[in-house]
Amino acid sequence: MKGKIKKFLGLYKYYDRKTFIVYKILRVLIIVVMIRQIFQGNIENALLCVLSLILLLLPVLIERRFKVDLPVTLEISILLFIFASEILGEINNFYGVFKDFDTILHTLNGFLCASIGFSLVYLLNENIESFNLSPVFVVLVSFCFSMTVGVCWEFFEYGMDSFVGTDMQKDTFITDIKSVSLNKEGKNEVVRIPDIKSTILESGDSKNIIFDKYLDIGLLDTMDDLLVNFIGAVVYSIFGFLYIKNKDKYKIALSFLIKRKTSKA
Repeated sequence: MKGKIKKFLGLYKYYDRKTFIVYKILRVLIIVVMIRQIFQGNIENALLCVLSLILLLLPVLIERRFKVDLPVTLEISILLFIFASEILGEINNFYGVFKDFDTILHTLNGFLCASIGFSLVYLLNENIESFNLSPVFVVLVSFCFSMTVGVCWEFFEYGMDSFVGTDMQKDTFITDIKSVSLNKEGKNEVVRIPDIKSTILESGDSKNIIFDKYLDIGLLDTMDDLLVNFIGAVVYSIFGFLYIKNKDKYKIALSFLIKRKTSKA
C-alpha cells in the first residue's frame, strides 16, 4: 500500500524528457506555494495545491489507462494550463490582476478540448474499416466536443457560486440596462436605462452600498468565456480540417493529435 501511494504521488515517469522536466518544475513550484499557504494558515489554498499536484498526473494516467500516446505539445500545454488556472489564477489572483488572463485560458481550453475531440473521432475513422467519416463531420464533432466541455464548465461555475458561495462567474460593471422586467405595465417591451452613474444597494441590515455604475452578476463573464471557447474550438477545427485534407502540409493539428500506443513503454 505504501509503495502504491508513493508511486501515485510522483514517481510516474513521463515518456518524453521535456514533458518530465516541465512536470518536475511545476511540481516543485506548487509544493513551494503549498508550504507558503500552510504557514499563512490558508488551508483552502493548500488543498487546492494538493488538487493541482494530482491533476498534473492526468496526462500520464490517461496514457497508461487508455494505452494512447499524448503528443509532447499537448501534454505540456495541459500541465501549464493546470498550473496557470489553479496556482496563478486562483491562488495568486492573476484573474483579478490581469484583465485578459481568464480570457486567454478559456480560449486555450477551447483549442485543447477541440484537439481531444478531434483525436477521439480521428482515431476511430483511421483505425476502424467500417468508419469512413467526412472531414467536415470529424471537425464538427471536434468543435461540438469542445463547446460541450465549455458549457459544462460554466454549469460548474454557476453551481459553485450558487451553492458553495464562491465567485467563479466574475461580475462586470455596466452603464446601460435594457430589460422588459422594468416595464411597469407588464408589457413585453424593452425599457432602457442609459448612462448609469451609480446604483444604491440596500442590504438586510440597513447598510447601503453605493456602486459605481451597475453590477452585472456573471452573465457577461459567462458569455465572454463561451465566446472565446468558441474561437479556440473553431481555430483548431480549421487546423484539423486542413490536416485531414493534406497531412504533409498542415502539421499543426498533428502536434496535438492523440495516437494509439504502438510500443510498450
